Amino acid sequence: MAHAVETMAYAGQVPWHGLGTRVEGDLTPAEFMKEAGLDWNVVSVPAYAQFNGKKIHSGHEMLIRESDGVPLTMITGAWNPVQNADAFEFFGEFCEAGSMTMETAGSLRGGQWVWVLAKSTESFSLFGGDDVDSYLLFSNPHIYGRGIDIQFTPVRVVCNNTLNLSLNTASKNQVRFNHRRVFDPDLAKDMLGLAADKMERFKTMALFLGTKSYKDEIVKEYFDEIFPGYSKKDASEKESSKNAVRAFEILETQPGANFASNSWWQAFNASTYMIDHEIGRTEESRLTSNWYGANKQLKVKALEKAVEYAEVA
Repeated sequence: MAHAVETMAYAGQVPWHGLGTRVEGDLTPAEFMKEAGLDWNVVSVPAYAQFNGKKIHSGHEMLIRESDGVPLTMITGAWNPVQNADAFEFFGEFCEAGSMTMETAGSLRGGQWVWVLAKSTESFSLFGGDDVDSYLLFSNPHIYGRGIDIQFTPVRVVCNNTLNLSLNTASKNQVRFNHRRVFDPDLAKDMLGLAADKMERFKTMALFLGTKSYKDEIVKEYFDEIFPGYSKKDASEKESSKNAVRAFEILETQPGANFASNSWWQAFNASTYMIDHEIGRTEESRLTSNWYGANKQLKVKALEKAVEYAEVA
């Protein structure tokens, strides 16, 4: 099986995920795209199937990379894939409008996910030095039915945990553009103010979590909900999973444990540390899941449950 991360480049310091090749200089979006190995186009070609030794047109089209013919997705009907060059031009305009800096770019799953991670100016500090930086993740998926995607993603500096701004609905920290419509950069720029608003709301939640203390038996229940185990065969009680046990073990030893110690902020960050750095086989698989897969939703649950427990603490 191929690595989830196919190509990646970063500017400046090594990014929190530790992946990619460093590039030097103040690059334009087009130059960054080339350095990240993303200077290729997609084209649609007829898709065929084999039946009784004959090649039969399936009635569908296949989106492939023009450079090497790698298949990306089956498509039907009117669908307008966005070329990487157009996407990077838009991402660059978005970054310029918001005084953001492109830090990392790459592709996942053989080019199906093309992405850029940009740092914004909306950062804050909590509890005497617990810094949280704001990032926007721009994605250009070459997957039928998906469109340009922009996610607001805070990163806790001390431990490189990617947090999640969403409560109740993922749409609150995400902007999507359907590939079936004409690509419209102006519509995306209207959403730029959301990042500052979401970061301010997240700061309010973080400060709230930091003022509420947990009890050991209650925080264990919390970890059991985030990382559920399996029922014992001979008992009604559920056995805690290895991940739940591990999360409790690192409560006082995780990076940044000295900030808001014994609080629900600490408990929430133990969960995100597990998700970002310990769950999954490789950094590549964690990165893919954290941005586009199950771990993304798990972080939403971790935040929602932390707030619920803190409200009754």
